[in-house]
Amino acid sequence: MDIHRVLEYLPHRYPFLMIDRVLSCDAGKRVVALKNVSINEPFFAGHFPHHPVMPGVMIIEALAQAAAILTFSTEGHKADPSIVYYFVGIDNARFKKPVTAGDALHLDVTLTRHMRGLWKFHGEARVEEKMVAEADLLCTIRHLNEDDDAERKPA
Repeated sequence: MDIHRVLEYLPHRYPFLMIDRVLSCDAGKRVVALKNVSINEPFFAGHFPHHPVMPGVMIIEALAQAAAILTFSTEGHKADPSIVYYFVGIDNARFKKPVTAGDALHLDVTLTRHMRGLWKFHGEARVEEKMVAEADLLCTIRHLNEDDDAERKPA
């Protein structure tokens, strides 16, 4: 799945889009995606200018975006302004090695459970086949309606 198809599945855009390509997707089971980490990433200016390291929270976000693609492909729908995909929990997050500019971050996300609107995944991030991070992610889909929109609009 190239970037054009990724953009159909994710509502995220620059600078928050963390998926460049989907290498494989087996709906209902597993997705493998790629994030090419560039020195031009906005977070590198402050984290850390003298030794650029991708923040762990951004690696987790990349895993969650891969999980969103797996969820949407499993459900058979694409990004839609009436749907929000929320990242609602994280367990067992571990960071093993730093990710730096020039790395190709491979994101391997497996669906472990889907029940009552909650999706649970195990995600692993690798650079050159070495594990750099892993976590268990919990996500949900929220269908927005006009009442939700009214609550957000100022009177």
